[in-house]
Amino acid sequence: MMSSLYELRSHRSLESPVLLLATESWVVDAGLGAQAAIAHVLETIPTEVLATFDTDELIDFRSRRPIVRISDGVVDNLSWPEIQLRAGQDASGRSVLVLVGPEPDMAWHAFVRAVVGLATQLGVRLVVGLGAYAAPVPHTRPVSLMAIATMAELAAQVGVVPGTAETPAGIQTALQEGFAAAGIPAIGVWARVPHYLAAIPYPAASAALVDALAAVAGLKLDTGELHAAADSVSSQIDEIIANSEQYRDLVSGLEAAFDGETAAPSDFSGLPSGDELAAEIERFLRGEQGEQ
Repeated sequence: MMSSLYELRSHRSLESPVLLLATESWVVDAGLGAQAAIAHVLETIPTEVLATFDTDELIDFRSRRPIVRISDGVVDNLSWPEIQLRAGQDASGRSVLVLVGPEPDMAWHAFVRAVVGLATQLGVRLVVGLGAYAAPVPHTRPVSLMAIATMAELAAQVGVVPGTAETPAGIQTALQEGFAAAGIPAIGVWARVPHYLAAIPYPAASAALVDALAAVAGLKLDTGELHAAADSVSSQIDEIIANSEQYRDLVSGLEAAFDGETAAPSDFSGLPSGDELAAEIERFLRGEQGEQ
């Protein structure tokens, strides 16, 4: 099945690939959790362009303007937003596809049909999306994950938030609906990032997301570098919090709620805001980097 929305290039044979959705989301990526996770995957799995999408039909260039590079008064290059499907292999030789680029501004139904049709043509066995959001959780506990999937059994592999909720949807959710109709299992995995750390890079979330991707998709992915970065950042955060009674109160209250000892705090008045702590951590990190 071909589509006027994309151009498929010649490629080597793919064997039951996993498709990673790495399109930019309208939801704020707390702690850059998903962005760093996807960047790590692309850095550790060499990929090549398999298909390109017609961004003239999908992108509003007034809201996502191309970037011009000017050298000594001369236009040297104009870089346009791109939506690509890239192909590679994990450390075990399993096929991996990555859909990268901005969320389309227009023609969502046509885009979903094109991506689902292309995935069907390429024999995709599973689709995985990644995300991260701010939540009232402490950094002193393992990163908790939640899933939204096309099947309850698939979501249960990661865990879900019980109950019913309504919220604006992004393109990955629209794609998930399309994959469900086509009989291709799809799952979105979300990491909860401590709300007081959402404004700075939080590698623990990225490590947890890549680990979850490897687990649900049966891929071999090295997350040692991400876990090392997470340990380093956690130690720096601990040092800052140890010097502030207010910060200690904030974290201990979240710990008690996380461990099920108390209800989640609902009133943070009188405590430092997440932005204030993030700013202090950034100053701390800049100071340490300046000393190196």
